[in-house]
Amino acid sequence: MDTNVILIILAVLVLGAMILLLLKGDRSRTEMNQQLTQFSQMSERLGQAQAEISGRVEQSQAAVNDRLEALSKRLGDGLTQQTEKTGATLKQLHERLAVIDTAQQNITGLSEQMVGLQDILSNKQARGAFGEIQLNDLVTSILPPSAYEFQVTLSNSKRADCVIDLPNPPGPIVIDSKFPLEAYHDLRNATEEVDQKLALRSLGAAILKHVLDIKEKYIIAGETAESALMFLPSEAIYAELHASLPEIVEKSYRSKVWIVSPTTLMATLNTVRAVLKDVHMREQASVIQAEVQTMLEDVRRLDDRVGKLHTHMRQADKDLSDIGTSTGKITKRGERITEIEMGEEIGTEDIAPAVSPQQIGEN
Repeated sequence: MDTNVILIILAVLVLGAMILLLLKGDRSRTEMNQQLTQFSQMSERLGQAQAEISGRVEQSQAAVNDRLEALSKRLGDGLTQQTEKTGATLKQLHERLAVIDTAQQNITGLSEQMVGLQDILSNKQARGAFGEIQLNDLVTSILPPSAYEFQVTLSNSKRADCVIDLPNPPGPIVIDSKFPLEAYHDLRNATEEVDQKLALRSLGAAILKHVLDIKEKYIIAGETAESALMFLPSEAIYAELHASLPEIVEKSYRSKVWIVSPTTLMATLNTVRAVLKDVHMREQASVIQAEVQTMLEDVRRLDDRVGKLHTHMRQADKDLSDIGTSTGKITKRGERITEIEMGEEIGTEDIAPAVSPQQIGEN
């Protein structure tokens, strides 16, 4: 409660008490003085209480100010941290949006490429070129350049997409690319069982026609191998063929036309590369044997020359030993001659007998 309000209340109480005393004439002045003294004491106590209340109010105000300041500091720090976190989050969001934008551009480009691929596959000639490009990429990535040739004209004036140059047997083998996409799309789009059977029959007829064409055009006795490869540049068509048309596959085997997909063609070409490597090693075997024979002759000549050198070294060692013996004898004779010139008495028995020049030469 406010201090001024308390003082006003006290003043009203004192004034009321004085009025009551004046109205009651029967009370003595002494009693009035006592009451005034009591009121004065109450006023002093109220003043002290007011001072205490003011001190407490000031302390409470200071505490509240401190708490408000601490709260304000915490709120400021929290806002600063939250601002930093928000900034980092916005930065990450911006980076992710950039990644998403790049991915969107890639998807757009891929969609355009898919539309382009559909346009290519919808055209029969372009579809054939697409299969030939796949065939070209597979062959060139696995086999050495000397092992294949593209767009080869055979003796019957038929042009093969690719010829693998294998030694006899089996001889050069032809690979022809075929892409029966329309029949496969008809099969995929058929919803009724009757339509599915008709589309499957149409797909089998299209593939069998390609098989017979390859047999007639690209299997030539004495010029090519007794079999040929039909390349289907679609794993889906290859899987559908083996799953739903096994009789067509059997007829292709009997016609000696092996149907391959990109995956099986890759395995076949790796096998061909191993065969070509083995053939090359066999062709080089005679050269290697001749080189080994020449090397053995060189080793024998080297052994003869080492033996002769060893003989010369033994003779040289003997000559050196004889030279050492001769020089030792010459040194001893020189020492004796020196002793004679110095006048030392030497008995006749100490003088070595005369040595002939021939003996010196022998020593």
